[in-house]
Amino acid sequence: MAQATVAVLFGGRSSEHAISSATAGGVLGAIDRDRFRVIPVGITRDGVFVLEEDDPERFRLDAAQLPEVTDNGTRVLWPMPGGARELRVRHADGRVDSLGEVDVVLPILHGIHGEDGTMQGFLDVLEIPYAGGRVLDSAVCMDKHFMKVALQAAGIAVAPWVTVRARQWASDEEAVRSAVDGLGYPVFVKPSRAGSSVGVSKAHDASELAEAMRVAFAEDDKVLVETAIVGREIEVAVLEGRAAGETRASLPGEIVLTTREFYDFEGKYLGGDGADIVCPAQLSDEETARIREIGARAFDAVDGRGLARVDVFLTAAGEIVVNELNTMPGFTPISMYPKCWIATGLSYADLITELVELGLAA
Repeated sequence: MAQATVAVLFGGRSSEHAISSATAGGVLGAIDRDRFRVIPVGITRDGVFVLEEDDPERFRLDAAQLPEVTDNGTRVLWPMPGGARELRVRHADGRVDSLGEVDVVLPILHGIHGEDGTMQGFLDVLEIPYAGGRVLDSAVCMDKHFMKVALQAAGIAVAPWVTVRARQWASDEEAVRSAVDGLGYPVFVKPSRAGSSVGVSKAHDASELAEAMRVAFAEDDKVLVETAIVGREIEVAVLEGRAAGETRASLPGEIVLTTREFYDFEGKYLGGDGADIVCPAQLSDEETARIREIGARAFDAVDGRGLARVDVFLTAAGEIVVNELNTMPGFTPISMYPKCWIATGLSYADLITELVELGLAA
């Protein structure tokens, strides 16, 4: 089988730059080099495309110093649509080299300017195939307000919420507080368009709401305030079906909190105590089947493509409430998404191959 050339795209302009870079370390170390030739393309925090080292160790997840893409003076030059998909690099001295034709892009980008449909639209314009979500599902799932609207329309349970714009909070705080009182405390306050729990906090009562709003508004001018659902935190990994086949869902995993109030950034990525990943989750066969079915339904409700992680709460009464979908979930070797597929029988390397092949077939 001839090698396909994969441009692995990572870093980016969002607050999740370091996590994307760490994901690149995992992917570069595990991708099947017999099947794929890899071109690592980093995006700096300023949005510059650079040719990066093909060195997994350089982007290893290290809590003491998170990895990042720095400007090394190179500039990756994308091809124009309608012709050969030749990727080129201009070096700092002005010399331009060909990197060969790219068959597919694997955009392992989190947050805005990457996971929100903008990069997907860019690649669509260039007519370059890519793995993962398309413009619509990426944009819908990046905006938690519209994600909830889409899920509700499909008859899928979500946590009650109110959406607050910065201008509303600034001009009529009392009206916002009244709406939040209607939800009942405690509540979670989160940016509408951010991930990796960046900007998320819990307000136990009205006295904590202003600080929680300040933290969330630092990330986005649109904020969701949600009822705090009491239940087990279950996550299921979803893959698009092959050749228009049925959507596939993994065995579910569980976030088990011991000393943390919620699964925050430190618990997810920096090895903080108080949160453990258990995969597969200890569930009945009936619970497992329902969660997998709801995960697939949620993916289909947003016109999902490629992959997504679907996060749900399982309440003591047996209700399954969808918290959110992530169209490019944490994808480091220790992240829940690959762990769920590994528990289901698909290795990390084979999962990467599956994503790339779905992109090639799109």
